[in-house]
Amino acid sequence: MKSSLPAGFARVVAATLLSLVLSVAAEAKLLIPMDLEQTDHLRAYGVAFRSLERGDNVEWLLNYRGGSFVMDETRANERECLLAGVQFDKVGSADIGRIYDSIEQNNMEIVLLEKAPRICVYTPPNKQPWDDAVTMALAYAEIPFDKVWDHDVIGGRLLEYDWVHLHHEDFTGQYGKFYASYATAPWYMEQQRQFEAAAREAGFATVWEHKHAVVRRIREYVAQGGFLFAMCSACDTYDIALAAQGVDIVDVPFDGDRPDPGCQARLNYDNTFVFENFKLEMNPMAYEYSDIDMTQEAVRRGQRADFFTLFDFSAKEDPVPTMLTQCHVNVISGFMGQTTSFRKSLLKKSTIVLAETEGVGEAKYIHGNFGQGTFTFYGGHDPEDYQHRVGDPPTDLRLHPNSPGYRLILNNILFPAAEKKERKT
Repeated sequence: MKSSLPAGFARVVAATLLSLVLSVAAEAKLLIPMDLEQTDHLRAYGVAFRSLERGDNVEWLLNYRGGSFVMDETRANERECLLAGVQFDKVGSADIGRIYDSIEQNNMEIVLLEKAPRICVYTPPNKQPWDDAVTMALAYAEIPFDKVWDHDVIGGRLLEYDWVHLHHEDFTGQYGKFYASYATAPWYMEQQRQFEAAAREAGFATVWEHKHAVVRRIREYVAQGGFLFAMCSACDTYDIALAAQGVDIVDVPFDGDRPDPGCQARLNYDNTFVFENFKLEMNPMAYEYSDIDMTQEAVRRGQRADFFTLFDFSAKEDPVPTMLTQCHVNVISGFMGQTTSFRKSLLKKSTIVLAETEGVGEAKYIHGNFGQGTFTFYGGHDPEDYQHRVGDPPTDLRLHPNSPGYRLILNNILFPAAEKKERKT
């Protein structure tokens, strides 16, 4: 499967060729292997990120020893590795030459990372850090990020950032469809109060109208060249909200009135990034949004039989999906969420499937282009907590430094660094 590259990617190829010449001439480099020999895969991304922050270039060796990194042998880089507990090797020009030869002859490629991306996480102000796998991954890898919320998005603040992650949000305005189980829980009532107040302050009569405006602005951000990453319910509810622009699809418990008659037929799938022809779950008591999600299929499989497989792309022809699938294993243990995975029959043809549960029509990890930007959706809540529930304790990533599921998240963090952009703010 072949993908079109984001605008400006050709410059990366040219810069990489120059980097090869300069690297061979250098006396020594630091090689950070990302195969099974790595002691802390997750913090290795933080080491690479901080090298970029200091103005250095980092080479990402796609498919070479699990997607290894090469950087200059400096005191700062070596110190970062030692403090983070990240395995590294010092390699000379002859070693580098042999590595480049191997990359040239195999399904491998070198991508030059040039600039640390500016990162923000769209997350409610009342959420705890352990509610979100991406926030935990960033904190563990010591990668800085800002938090934004609805007023920031509508106010245009996303243009300050290269990469935006959507917390496990419900963009349909149904408060996560937790009504049946948690309508009287203090946290649920407080969330509803806060969301309704935010909607009124922004000039909207309902929360769903407010959220619809938010997804429109996120769509504009991606179209102008932004990188979007979402997990769990933020994936399908984002597209559902885009399809339902101007249509009331929510029931009495969420906005005080009934949905618009014939709302299903009024969905506009041309507005969406990924999903089309899906059917809404209109029952307010059901913990589901539509038939996009395949959680029940995962339940029937059970944890012991739940795995997904990464696709193998051509590194030289398709460097973008190759970057996003770098890992030290290609079969990864599944994990659930409100949106666990995506029904492949409802994906637009332009969508690139990065990982799937084989033989059951179930995509776990998907990617695509929109306008000048890109989006990546990843099903499930926490790669190291199979069935994460409300109130569960946070995952301690010190116990999972080599998590392949979390690695996929961090691949997305470095992806924008492969393209230097000057964005107007």
